[in-house]
Amino acid sequence: MAIDDLLDEHEQGERVRAWLRKNLPGIIAGLALGLAAIWGMRQWQERNLGAQQQAHAAYTQALAKVEAGEEDPGAALAGHEGVYATLGALHVAKAQVEAGKTEDAITTLRGIKAEPELEPVVKQRLAQLLAATGKADEAVKLLEGDDSGLGLELRADALVAAGKPEEARAQYQRALEVLDAEAPARRRIELKLQDAGGDLPEVAESN
Repeated sequence: MAIDDLLDEHEQGERVRAWLRKNLPGIIAGLALGLAAIWGMRQWQERNLGAQQQAHAAYTQALAKVEAGEEDPGAALAGHEGVYATLGALHVAKAQVEAGKTEDAITTLRGIKAEPELEPVVKQRLAQLLAATGKADEAVKLLEGDDSGLGLELRADALVAAGKPEEARAQYQRALEVLDAEAPARRRIELKLQDAGGDLPEVAESN
């Protein structure tokens, strides 16, 4: 091997060592951050799994209390969040209504920290109970922004209960507009619209 080649290799080695001296602290810091992120993710996953398991256990306990007819079955769900806690609270509220404890059911539904996908269901059930217990205006306000067929129908029901038939008719008509022609709920809403003094929308003739 020529002397020039040895000098080139020595120079290259020096450059590598200089680069490492300059950049090694950053590389080590980056690896440390990466390992910390992985550890943090694992910790979060473990905590999340533990919370879900606890919520499921609370859900099961609440259902058992409902079936046994015990007082305040919703207490088992206190402090829990997530799908299981929401479903459990909905089941508890249903049992409370069936037992004639509507105000207790309202309290249960108000206390739910619902998951986003279940929030409309919670609001719709709560609105039904509010309208049935003389709180129709609150029910109407609660359903603002719910433009689903059921949401519009329940808002119209609350407006009827609040003595506002004209506004109710408009909501029933909107509900019919968003529903499919073959939707089972159409006939029920049409009857409510007529009871509120409205006319059924004309059905377009097919060619």
